[in-house]
Amino acid sequence: MKTIDELLSEGVSGKRVFVRADLNVPLDGTTITDDGRIRAVLPTVKALADAGARVIVASHLGRPKGAPDPAFSLAPAATRLGELLGTDVPFATDTVGESARSTVAALADGQVAVVENLRFNAGETSKDDAERGAFADQLAALADLYIGDGFGAVHRKHASVYDLPARLPHAAGYLIAKEVAVLKKLTEDLQRPYVVALGGAKVSDKLAVIDQLLGKADRILIGGGMAYTFLKAKGYEVGKSLLQEDQIPAVQEYLERAEKTGVELVVPVDALTATEFPDLKTKAPAHPTTVAADAIPADQMGLDIGPETCKLYASKLADAATVFWNGPMGVFEHPDYAEGTKAVAQALVESKGFTVVGGGDSAAAVRTLGFDETAFGHISTGGGASLEYLEGKTLPGLAALED
Repeated sequence: MKTIDELLSEGVSGKRVFVRADLNVPLDGTTITDDGRIRAVLPTVKALADAGARVIVASHLGRPKGAPDPAFSLAPAATRLGELLGTDVPFATDTVGESARSTVAALADGQVAVVENLRFNAGETSKDDAERGAFADQLAALADLYIGDGFGAVHRKHASVYDLPARLPHAAGYLIAKEVAVLKKLTEDLQRPYVVALGGAKVSDKLAVIDQLLGKADRILIGGGMAYTFLKAKGYEVGKSLLQEDQIPAVQEYLERAEKTGVELVVPVDALTATEFPDLKTKAPAHPTTVAADAIPADQMGLDIGPETCKLYASKLADAATVFWNGPMGVFEHPDYAEGTKAVAQALVESKGFTVVGGGDSAAAVRTLGFDETAFGHISTGGGASLEYLEGKTLPGLAALED
């Protein structure tokens, strides 16, 4: 995989460089609530601009239906990128139309522009190779070179991720190079004990990675909404908690495999429960009840791991040489249900091992809860991409950058 440094050494001054970034930031209206993904691509954009390239930054945001939708405009991300760069960043109001063409044509050496949401074009996400290819041809006409740096999208076979690199000389940006190096530490150069903490809502989203980790991890700690399917698989009553009944047989099989192979698969011993889901807008006090994990009342739902589980998980993480964490332990957006996620994050901060926060909601939680990002070994920008890499899948966006 060619690196951006190799491309820079060949000279990029005056060249139009298309940077496929991941600016898929969370928005509250037009206000960005977490700019981590924008900051993550800054080293690549700055290096290109400093070398005199005419930089075209492109990304998706959200899941528009292949047509323009103001709710998913990249305009706020373009504004924030300009603020972080300390310079004006022109914004094209389309992706490959007249605005994009004129905006790119007007770029001076060392200047950066952003084009509108790639997913406003149906060809970006099309499963039809010809339709995707036609859109990639239009994107290629805007640029001379391609840099892949949107790690959060490399598991997608999309036009700007998979088809476009085949049409232009290409290289990997600093972010992708860093993410791949970290993931290799979790797969090829592993230091033990290796402890994995998995949370999030659905166990079905994590089955494939659990399957792989049962052969690699020393301990797997389960939290979040997915924990209640594990508790049900052990024969416990889970009340109104989130439950995927169709996944119980698979979970039971994993519990049996873990026992046979000596992997510690640890589930909560207590939980914070309530009769209703909390109000995340007003953050009104929820007054949760702490109950044993095997005694959740029929009219209650589990919304966070309990205090004893917090202590247990901290102890299971204390001696780890390598930690991978993906998924919050509870509804961390509400202060009454944030303690489990805080406890895991704090355990990673205190760890002497190499700690990786696996993107998505985990990365958002770290920032939302006020942790110093530098206290972690690495905070990934791509939750889904990280998981699929650990599952052993070939990621289209990485394959496309290989020569």
